[in-house]
Amino acid sequence: MSSQNEIGRLLVIDDDPLILQCMRLALPGPQYDVLTADSAARGLEMFKQHRPDAVLLDIQLPDQSGLAALHEFRELDRRVPVILMTGHGTAETVITAMSGGAFEYVTKPFDPDDILPLIDSALDTSRMARKPAILPEDKLTDTNAGPADQILGNCPAMVEVFRSIGRVASRNVAVLILGETGTGKEVIARAIYQHSRRRDQIFHAINCAAIPEQLLESELFGHEKGSFTGADQRRIGKFETCDGGTLFLDEIGDMSPMMQTKLLRVLQQKEFERVGGNKTLKSDVRIIAATNRDLNSAMEDKSFRSDLYYRLNEFTIQLPALRDRGEDLPLMIEHFFKELAVSLEKEFVSIAPETMDMLTKYHWPGNVREMQGVVKQTLLRASGPVITPAFLPAGLLGETQRTDDAMAHRDWESTLRSHVTEMLADGGHEIAQCVHDQVDRVILSEVLKAVSGNISEASNRLGISRPTLRNRLKQLGLRSESES
Repeated sequence: MSSQNEIGRLLVIDDDPLILQCMRLALPGPQYDVLTADSAARGLEMFKQHRPDAVLLDIQLPDQSGLAALHEFRELDRRVPVILMTGHGTAETVITAMSGGAFEYVTKPFDPDDILPLIDSALDTSRMARKPAILPEDKLTDTNAGPADQILGNCPAMVEVFRSIGRVASRNVAVLILGETGTGKEVIARAIYQHSRRRDQIFHAINCAAIPEQLLESELFGHEKGSFTGADQRRIGKFETCDGGTLFLDEIGDMSPMMQTKLLRVLQQKEFERVGGNKTLKSDVRIIAATNRDLNSAMEDKSFRSDLYYRLNEFTIQLPALRDRGEDLPLMIEHFFKELAVSLEKEFVSIAPETMDMLTKYHWPGNVREMQGVVKQTLLRASGPVITPAFLPAGLLGETQRTDDAMAHRDWESTLRSHVTEMLADGGHEIAQCVHDQVDRVILSEVLKAVSGNISEASNRLGISRPTLRNRLKQLGLRSESES
């Protein structure tokens, strides 16, 4: 499993040279690779030649309408998200575009900064649909697919995971993936999708914990114009655009009770209404859900519906924690050092025995995601081809550092308790949100400082998507150095 930073290739098709130049400037390398075309015919040619991750397509082109071009792109590859843009949008155009399979729709003129989260979301969607998740017995047959996430493991628990994927992938049933944060639930979801009969259809992923309740409802089911403040036009939700495809609902355990009820209806009856609408719509979507929460405890305390749980876990896959995969650790450590050394252009020959001993004895509370981060930090610190203990991050260098970390954690907890007590004494309200904002402001500021403001690297280190990070920065009034 890999979380390396990847270049997002975006194809922009518009006959306005200012738009093309604007998008080149707004999406600089090496994080983005922006290709441009000034006609539908040229865009189609570049699509076939360069296999972009996403397309930004004008509706009014000199040789063909964007809606017709959208149809051609979807005939070539339905997994590539297409964002439509126009300066002459009507409600009917929006509905036609979204019903035709567009990922999203934007109206000119627009501020490039405002659509960056949308572009990042489209690129992330494309990556999850098209980046291969390779099981041990698989062979990579698509030579144009780029880097793959190889799912490693020989321990009994992982062998059972591989068997489970084989059993359920081709079956049209809901799958529930359980496991701690960082164990690779998204990669397993992609493996199920890519081995399913729906692998040529669209794959959408939504983090239920990262989107406020009202926005999540609109994201899933869409909304009618005027259904709430800011709903200035009809929106088509993911259950409509994903018809025939697969929808991955990550962090399902954090979904609100109201949203759980609405999702249950879709699973039971295969139908829903848009927010503010009364027309019943039907959709054939396969659900793959994942959570790091203990849903049995959540059902006991009534925070998660038991009837929804039984609908979601038509088949359950339990991912083991990394600390429980003893014999897999040396294999995975060696794999990540080799893989990341290539991407970082660092020389790597071997891991010193004492270094491997320290790494295999470490508890790995952050699981695979933490291991990847530790390997990357170690390679960046290394000054030779052999990885010795001196190159490891400080937290892995011995019991003294771990003891200091434990003391620091206790001091931090004590400070936090005192702060909450003060707010209670002052009659404060919305304390949880206040504390979350203060903590996030510190975390995001420090991480952005450490990565020189690189949004892609920061999202990787934080373990959240780029759109989620951008939205949170905007909420907190923070800016990365790359946006300054």
